[in-house]
Parts: sequence; structure tokens; C-alpha cells
Amino acid sequence: MTELLIADDHPLFREALRGVVARALPGTAIHEADQLARLYELVEEYPDADLLLLDLDMPGASGFSALIHLRALHPQLPVIIVSAHEDPLLMRRALDHGAMGFIPKSADATILGQALQQVLDGGTWVPEVAYSVQGASDEEQLVAARVRELTPQQFRVLQMVGAGQLNKQIAYDLGVSEATVKAHMTAIMRKLGASNRTQAVLVAGKLGLNLPNRPIQD
Repeated sequence: MTELLIADDHPLFREALRGVVARALPGTAIHEADQLARLYELVEEYPDADLLLLDLDMPGASGFSALIHLRALHPQLPVIIVSAHEDPLLMRRALDHGAMGFIPKSADATILGQALQQVLDGGTWVPEVAYSVQGASDEEQLVAARVRELTPQQFRVLQMVGAGQLNKQIAYDLGVSEATVKAHMTAIMRKLGASNRTQAVLVAGKLGLNLPNRPIQD
């Protein structure tokens, strides 16, 4: 039986996807996440899932961050980006960062079904226009490689720092000590080749993490 994960914060779109999947792949078991934290739980709960449909604009996903993180932790899980964005460069960058497909939300049910089957069969699927542009730069791919080295906790700390949270707030939210947060931050800066917190966030931002432009607190 095919097992499929859907990560999208819009209930109506998840419902529409369920309908398309039910018609294209009868008998498929579908598990859903409406936020990033729940998605990470899902991939742990269903390690043998056949496919993940991921919305780039899901809260907390911050551009390609969730895709890069998930591909590092679960390389066996094929990911198709399902997005309202139709920029060819974005599609090509998604492939460069490990996606097996990119389906615009404007696509009809027939195209969606064909794309799902093609990826499940081991191929890739993106609109032809994606191949007309160059993808991620060498610098962007280097940064992505560094981000893949972050542990799940380090990755979460980086996102929280980028959102402007203080060490005290991060420690409270994660249920750890401030010393532990500082240790994570030191490791993050080392892995990203950054000399301070602000620079670490700026480096991550080169991946389109879309982190808010707030002051970074030490």
C-alpha cells in the first residue's frame, strides 16, 4: 500500500490533494501535517512513507530550509514541492536542493496524478520551463551542504535565532538550559563558517530561508 505525507497549512488545499490522490492512487494511506513541527513528527512516525508533498510557504519552512533539512535526515523519502510559486528559477533550485518534483498549485488533477506516479516510479517531474534556467549557484549549494550538517536541534535553534528570540526564550521553548543553547549556537557558527549569530542567520538566508529582518540578540 502506498503511504503518502502531505504538509500544507491550508485545510482546503489538503482536502483537494486528498481527493486527487484518492483518484490517482486508490488505496493510498494519507497522513497530514499543518505545521512544520508536526511534519517532523510525521516523518519519524512513518519512516517508510513513499512520498512527501511539501508546501514551500508552510509556516516555519522558511524557503528551502525544511526541504534541505528533511533530505539530510531522511534521504530515502522522495519530496515533491507543491507551491503557488511558478518561478522557473525556484523550481530549478528546488531540484538542486533535493526535491524530486515541483508541482505548481495551478496544475490540474491529471498533471498532479502523472507527476505523483512518475516520482513514485523513481523519476522526477517539473514543468519543462524549469530546465530553461540555471539553478542554485555554487555558493548557495555550498551553504546548503553546511546546513545539512546541522543536527535537528541546531537547525531549530538557528531558526529561532533568526526569528529574533533571545537565548533565554529559546532555552524555555526547548526545555534546555541557556548554556546548552549557547553550545548549540557555537556549533552552528562553526558549521556555517560564521563568526557571530548575525552572520550565521545571514549565511542561512542565502538559501532563501526568509528569516525576518529583526535584530539578532546575544
